[in-house]
Amino acid sequence: MAELSTLARPYAKAAFSYAQQASDLGGWSSLLATAAAVSQSEKVRELLDNPQLTGDQRADKFLSICSDDLDEPGKNFIRLLAENHRLQLLPEISALFEELKAQAEATLEVEVVSARSLSDAQAQKLTRALSAKFEREVHLHSSVDESLLGGAIVRAGDTVIDGTVRGRLAKLAEAINS
Repeated sequence: MAELSTLARPYAKAAFSYAQQASDLGGWSSLLATAAAVSQSEKVRELLDNPQLTGDQRADKFLSICSDDLDEPGKNFIRLLAENHRLQLLPEISALFEELKAQAEATLEVEVVSARSLSDAQAQKLTRALSAKFEREVHLHSSVDESLLGGAIVRAGDTVIDGTVRGRLAKLAEAINS
């Protein structure tokens, strides 16, 4: 996975830089998400892996599928990726672009998995606390996992906060056994 990220990073940075200069972060976010979704289709993967096709042929076939959703700079970006045999990196490029966009906008996507659904008051309180901790605007996405005994797991970027009963019991057992 690190290799894909390393290969995709320059393309994501270039797309981000262009989108920022054009004041079109939202448009490019949508464009890359669409292209990434198309690239993950089984038939498109077969197309991208076909060694008999040239970069131009891959680009033309790829663009014939999603050209309605792409503007001219987006089409040029797809052609560049095809020429460099990097179309398969589109999902990673899109994810890295979203990270750069979140940093620029000072936002953070946070996933909360809890034993019970969060009330609106709990969600607002958690959003405020996380916004203060990370010094960013937090967009909270919550889900329920009834297999948790209680508490919640919070994932914010690379940070994971395990506040579940199971997690606390594991820490207690580790402390006792040490």
